[in-house]
Amino acid sequence: MPKKLALIVLSIGVTCLQLGCRHKRESANTVTVLIESSPTNLDPRIGVDAQSERIDSLIFDSLVRKDEHFNLQPWLASSWDNPDTLTYIFHLRNDVHFHNGKHLTAADAKYTLDTIMQGKVISVKANAYQTIDRVDAPDAQTLVIHLKKPDPALLWNLSDGGFGVVPAGSGRDFWKHPIGSGPFQFVSQEQDKDVILMRAAQSWQPLPSIQSLRFAVVPDATTRALELQKGSADAAINALPADTVYALRRDANLQIDSGPGTTLVYLTFNTRDPILRDARVRNAIALAINRPLIIHSLYRDEARLAESTLPPEHWAWNGNVARHNYDPVSANTLLDQAGYSRKADAYRFHLGMKTSTDEGSRLLAMVVQQQLTAVGIALDVRSFEFATFYSDISRGVFQIAPSRWIGGNEAPDIFRYSFTTASFPPHGANRGFYANTKVDQLLTDAASTADRSQQQSIYAEVQKILADDMPAINLWYLDTVLVHSRRLQNLHLSPSGNYDFLRDATVKE
Repeated sequence: MPKKLALIVLSIGVTCLQLGCRHKRESANTVTVLIESSPTNLDPRIGVDAQSERIDSLIFDSLVRKDEHFNLQPWLASSWDNPDTLTYIFHLRNDVHFHNGKHLTAADAKYTLDTIMQGKVISVKANAYQTIDRVDAPDAQTLVIHLKKPDPALLWNLSDGGFGVVPAGSGRDFWKHPIGSGPFQFVSQEQDKDVILMRAAQSWQPLPSIQSLRFAVVPDATTRALELQKGSADAAINALPADTVYALRRDANLQIDSGPGTTLVYLTFNTRDPILRDARVRNAIALAINRPLIIHSLYRDEARLAESTLPPEHWAWNGNVARHNYDPVSANTLLDQAGYSRKADAYRFHLGMKTSTDEGSRLLAMVVQQQLTAVGIALDVRSFEFATFYSDISRGVFQIAPSRWIGGNEAPDIFRYSFTTASFPPHGANRGFYANTKVDQLLTDAASTADRSQQQSIYAEVQKILADDMPAINLWYLDTVLVHSRRLQNLHLSPSGNYDFLRDATVKE
């Protein structure tokens, strides 16, 4: 490992986790999961942060549900028809009840969508349903959605994590005591302290073994590790630095499970920038970054290389695209061809990278800064509080910025949302203002067909173009890593890193 990179890695500094007295938890029937922050809103019509969506998925049910290859499967809707590109007819189960005993019907699903679309609850999710013309519920088990124009993302926006059916009549204060139909029901929430759920008294799904769940808010990573070691907490998923996880492997009372994840770490380019608008420069930067070394040094190999925005398990993933393997010689050649020769100070030009104050982002920026020096690029790194950072990249006030997709890259509509001209901010997440008329047309074609094989072919072509144009560098997918007490057994990890493992987990005393 290069000396400078080794020093950077050492700067992470893992606090020595001394094994203290093991504490007995409040109740043997309660499983405590550590989370970094409180969910912002447990009304599934409103909450969009990771904690809200993941906890909501245990309380509420969606119309459809993603499988391990991100195909959409029946859930509340036992089946659905798509007679034309503007009509979806969902046939709902007739054996589902809310936690208050009320029968769940199509009227509840219609009400959930209507209150979002009509602004009866203020939610950014309204943007996801702009293509809906109207929703009908002709009978208790039939829901009909009429579209203004074809929308390939509709089913994704009705799936787990993004959607949950609430009882008709639920008002704006529903978040205070949410009522769903999932395997766990809400008990209480105290901001910045915890969320408590209990096993539902009845459910159309198999009842969990866990009787009570406590999601304890612990913002500090070292404290989370100590809580696990003391035995006062049972689990933390994707919530500990790689070096801390490595240190915890020596604790005989803890177990670490990991598997491929879908969270994508990437770098966005501002393609309107005078230097970065040249695809040769963008490709040169990609070739100058030694991704395997960074994965090994910073992430303890708990990540895998990414060449697409979609994860490899996805039905639409294309693995036959141009690779950007570490190749500083080719990077130098591309920069020479682009007309940027080295100056007297050995640098070709300066670029700025903006990051948030998140330690992981700043550390990544420092490593990239060091590696770009080798090809004659001086990278100036500046960190900002997240609100400022997000505002700047949304307005295009940046040259390069690191970011992550957490869940959003599990749907192929991510390409439309991130790379079409119609998705320039504030209408989407094309924050690098990338413009390619062929990509625009391909994604319009994908939206106009329901044929899976045709869509797969179109998305494959889009991924090929993006790999050549490099409007963003796909760095790696972070593994899903669960640290848990050995009393939790029968755990099945989801690549999404959600809390589905709690549905089937058993508690061993």
